Amino acid sequence: MEPRPAQTDGKRRGVLARLRPVEQEPESSVDSLLHAVKASNPKADVKLIERAYQYAAESHRDQFRASGERFIEHPLEVARILADLNMDTTTIVAALLHDVVEDTPLSIEEIEKEFGEETSHIIDGVTKLDKVTFQSKEAHQAETIRKMIIAMARDIRVLLIKLADRLHNMRTVGHLSRDTQELKARETLEIYAPLAHRLGIHQIKWQLEDLSFATLHPKQFDEIVRMVEERQPEREDVVEQVVEQLSEALKAVKIKSTVSGRPKHFWSIYQKMVIRGREFAEIYDLVGIRVTTETLRDCYGALGIIHSLWKPIPGRVKDYIAMPKFNMYQSLHTAVVGPNGKPLEIQIRTEQMHRTAEYGIAAHWKYKDGTQREDAELAWLRQMLDWQKELSDPREFMESLRIDLYQDEVFVFTPKGDVRAFPIGATPIDFAYAIHTDVGHRCVGARVNGRLVPLTTEMQSGDTIEIITSKAAGAAPSQDWLQVVKTPRARNKIRQWFTRERREDAIEKGREELRAALRKAGLPVQTTLSSSVMSSIAKDLRLPSVEAMEAAIGAGHLSTAVVIQRLEHEVEGDEDVMPVPSRPVRMRAPSEHGVVVQGVNDVLVRLARCCTPVPHDRIVGFVTRGRGVSVHRADCPNGTPRAPDRSRSASWCRHWTGRSCSAT
Repeated sequence: MEPRPAQTDGKRRGVLARLRPVEQEPESSVDSLLHAVKASNPKADVKLIERAYQYAAESHRDQFRASGERFIEHPLEVARILADLNMDTTTIVAALLHDVVEDTPLSIEEIEKEFGEETSHIIDGVTKLDKVTFQSKEAHQAETIRKMIIAMARDIRVLLIKLADRLHNMRTVGHLSRDTQELKARETLEIYAPLAHRLGIHQIKWQLEDLSFATLHPKQFDEIVRMVEERQPEREDVVEQVVEQLSEALKAVKIKSTVSGRPKHFWSIYQKMVIRGREFAEIYDLVGIRVTTETLRDCYGALGIIHSLWKPIPGRVKDYIAMPKFNMYQSLHTAVVGPNGKPLEIQIRTEQMHRTAEYGIAAHWKYKDGTQREDAELAWLRQMLDWQKELSDPREFMESLRIDLYQDEVFVFTPKGDVRAFPIGATPIDFAYAIHTDVGHRCVGARVNGRLVPLTTEMQSGDTIEIITSKAAGAAPSQDWLQVVKTPRARNKIRQWFTRERREDAIEKGREELRAALRKAGLPVQTTLSSSVMSSIAKDLRLPSVEAMEAAIGAGHLSTAVVIQRLEHEVEGDEDVMPVPSRPVRMRAPSEHGVVVQGVNDVLVRLARCCTPVPHDRIVGFVTRGRGVSVHRADCPNGTPRAPDRSRSASWCRHWTGRSCSAT
């Protein structure tokens, strides 16, 4: 799309102005914050908020933002955004102080001393990990998000502050370099907007999306702004006609309500054009109608009135009141053929449902006796906390996070009638792993609505799912399942199973290879494998255990030659490292090297590699622990034992035939 630069720039500035804060003098912005706090929460501790502001202003006294404004303006705006969400005093205080630990010498302990443990815990959860070094930007981002998830599980206000922080940063992102702008905008679209969506905070979600859209794709943003402006008169005529007609009809049946138009946001329009491949002229829902009633019963009554006025479009009626979305969203949705002959979307909800739709979890935030309210709707957060612990790879973690955050859902039933939510495209395999890991591993079939179906079948809303498992010892997941599952839990559990299986196979293979190498080197297999020297060698190789060393050998990451070499070095450097036989036994005289050791029999004799004795050298033998007799040159530095009782006289055969010795 080619923009019209001169005309569009003014419109674009006007649009972005609505997304950005009104610039105020510092004093008036503080007063504005306090006024917003009092309006939403008359019982708020205003003196504590004022003290937090003074503390933050003093801490950031000599700091300025890239825009040139005083740094304190940023936490003030973050606090103002949260005040508009009707958040409590502690959240406002934490918002004012959220950058103090990160950007000043003050510590989290000092914050706790001044403002209490609750506030300090929230700030610690918000604080980024800038002082920690990671291998990559993605690893840094993943670790920051991990910390947010863990902190969110303890206190959801951590994320609310983080979202408000990101919203204000995106409002002022134009003062940063172009590369930084794009990095922040992309991160906002992929992580922060979906998090706001997950928490149902539509007011923040759409602003983050539109601001990021304007930053990443300015030409496309300008073009959509232009096209929306061109169709505005036509839309306004239709909205005015529908609002008037519907208001009169509802009033006639004594349904108290408010009817209004609701504009679509630019990122939403762009998504429909790009993802669904639709032309702008084909997007009929640039504006919709919202009906707000006083009671739940009136919602359904209003739906009947709407369908009596305009013809409903089949398959477009959705009841999110009876079946709320994952983020607590509730409304009745319908699409009808409007008065202009074009489709028109209409939402119907109560005032409380509207507050939840706009502010999500923030609309439900309550503290009683200082304890956080537990919401069943945040089960997804606890699930995220579970699977984030299982992922060590930053890329895998971020990919799973993106999938889990921004998913449309289907609702299915267990055989007992319990409702389970899954992302669109999920299969019975996802369902099986949601029930239990073992159910997933042993899943061999599924019944959907009583009918046998392939495990790759996509579940649809309203389906009743029954999983068929096998008790056979060989029941196991298939590698192909990774291509069809949609939930991070199922994907992670399947990967873990194959990782564990591959490790067990590698351990067995490595153990056999090590046994063969020991036999080839003429070393006692059982005695060597069970000795402490093996653990010492594993440690030297920076492996946690002998089992890990065997796995590395089996996987081809470590050569048995390295282990054998280190084993011989360990023994030659310390003759006490292996267990000595309880009593000497007579050996076959002489050894295969033509060496006769006095006083021992039937024991392995080997030439030490440290001095490499040859015939006619003066030699001495030492009884090692588990490695037989080691023969050194008499002048070898390793020839002086710490245990003289293990020293043995040794000599070469004068006439060695390979089997017998005529003289020594």
